[in-house]
Amino acid sequence: MSQVKEELAAQPSMLVRTEEIQQQIQQISGRDLQLWSIGILVILVLTGGMLAFVLPNLVWTQRIIHIDQTYLPQLFFGLVSLVLLFNIYLLGQKLTLNATRKALIRELVLNERLESLSLIDPLTQLLNRRAMNELIPREVSRANRLGSSLSFMTIDLNGFRAINSQFGNVEGDTALAEFAKILKAVFRGGDVVFRQGGDEFLVAMPDTGEEQVDYPIQRLQQAVENWNLTSKRDYELSFAWGIASYSTGSDLADVLRAADRKLYQKKHKLVPVF
Repeated sequence: MSQVKEELAAQPSMLVRTEEIQQQIQQISGRDLQLWSIGILVILVLTGGMLAFVLPNLVWTQRIIHIDQTYLPQLFFGLVSLVLLFNIYLLGQKLTLNATRKALIRELVLNERLESLSLIDPLTQLLNRRAMNELIPREVSRANRLGSSLSFMTIDLNGFRAINSQFGNVEGDTALAEFAKILKAVFRGGDVVFRQGGDEFLVAMPDTGEEQVDYPIQRLQQAVENWNLTSKRDYELSFAWGIASYSTGSDLADVLRAADRKLYQKKHKLVPVF
């Protein structure tokens, strides 16, 4: 948790790049429409001018304007040439915009695939620490904007090293995966569950005050007890937790450290010091 501030201030992520690509695609669409509007306007103006010269009686009387018939072919072909040149220019711009749009869409699709892969922990299928650094600031911004509650729960799997030592790393991975399934089943869809690393997990609970966290803790304890009764494993799962709530204007890193401190106190049965 001590590295949270530095990680949150890291360089722009793929999520930011995705938003930039979407904005660029929207800008290209606007420019595309602008080009077509200009093209249509120029064609209308040139067509009107050509008709005025070819059929002057439709616009002016013979007493006001006289056109030498010998110049009509040159005027006609001149106007046609202008229209053709302008359409060639529009076509070139259109092809350039289409090529740029396709390149941006390809980058967007690839970026979203990479983003999806890079934010998911492959073992537990939970969001990983990188996703935590991406999404938690958004939840904090939302809480600040709406003035809503936001609580964090850090969770540590008890006896994980003993499981690894006694039953092997494969069984240790299985224990982590099973515990992750329990976490996903217990918490609401609006809650966000992360694996920070090893046997450490973090749950962000929007619209939840610290006094409201007892209910999900009870559900999690009951779910773990049920797993222990039905899993037929040679070990049992248990966990320690710490809870801290974010308040508007407070420092996120301090809130997460407070949750870590409470977890440590529970895990080692220490008396809280305030």
